[in-house]
Amino acid sequence: MDPSQYETFPFQTTHAFNLATGSEERTFPSHWHSFGEIILVGPGEKNVYKIGQKIYNLVEGDIVLIWPMEIHEIVDADRTCSIILQFSNAIADAVFDFKRIIHYYHNLHVICINNHRELALKLGEIAHKMRDTFRSNKNNKEILCTKLLFDFMMLLDDHKQELSGELTDNYYTSVTDELFFKMVKVTDYIKNNLTDDNLTQSEMAKKAGISKDYFSRIFKEITGLNYNKWLNLIRVEKAAELMSNDGMSLTEIAMLSGFQSISSFNRVFKEQKNMSPSEYRASFSA
Repeated sequence: MDPSQYETFPFQTTHAFNLATGSEERTFPSHWHSFGEIILVGPGEKNVYKIGQKIYNLVEGDIVLIWPMEIHEIVDADRTCSIILQFSNAIADAVFDFKRIIHYYHNLHVICINNHRELALKLGEIAHKMRDTFRSNKNNKEILCTKLLFDFMMLLDDHKQELSGELTDNYYTSVTDELFFKMVKVTDYIKNNLTDDNLTQSEMAKKAGISKDYFSRIFKEITGLNYNKWLNLIRVEKAAELMSNDGMSLTEIAMLSGFQSISSFNRVFKEQKNMSPSEYRASFSA
């Protein structure tokens, strides 16, 4: 997973959601991001998407599910009428049941309308409602979008039996729900304590109640990244979030994000964002 292909999508309109539709571009290169994505495929003669190593040839009404941290690519698709909804991982992080559903469905990426017509139509209806709500001038549209997103996930959860046959390649068979939630608690602790001097892998393994070697393997299995790379990713995202505060210096931002020196902050930030912290901050006012 190459951090240089991280897609910057800053959620500037709302804190939780963003929406894209009507794109004339037929392709988008391989990339990944920390937020989730739901695509309602629109009409067109060709709709080819790639998620991980698998290529999907889709039709109008198919639902695409791209979970946080997954590499994906738009190979060649008619996107003028498709709906792309992107939701912040902060929503999933806040609710264990949301995480449980993502965990269960993590290797399910397409709900085909030809195989699951009733379900796909219901999910598509929710996607349309999220689009319309997002575009509205309602003061509480973020809450309404969150409610609709929960409706979407609950509908998926209600159809586990129907979709179970498409979950045979279960990437997370070795990760029980109990262990998954332990890892969630560890990652939550890290996100809330980035200035802690002892965020070592050994210390986090102790918090999870497992050995360091087992922690390392399970952590990569769940996140797709090794521990240090993930920790740097979280620190850079925290720093990017703090960039909008004009009253904070870059040194203060680096320290609050858990970096021990400004030089390591500059190096890691540029590796992940393809620009220096100062260049990234300047882009806000460009």
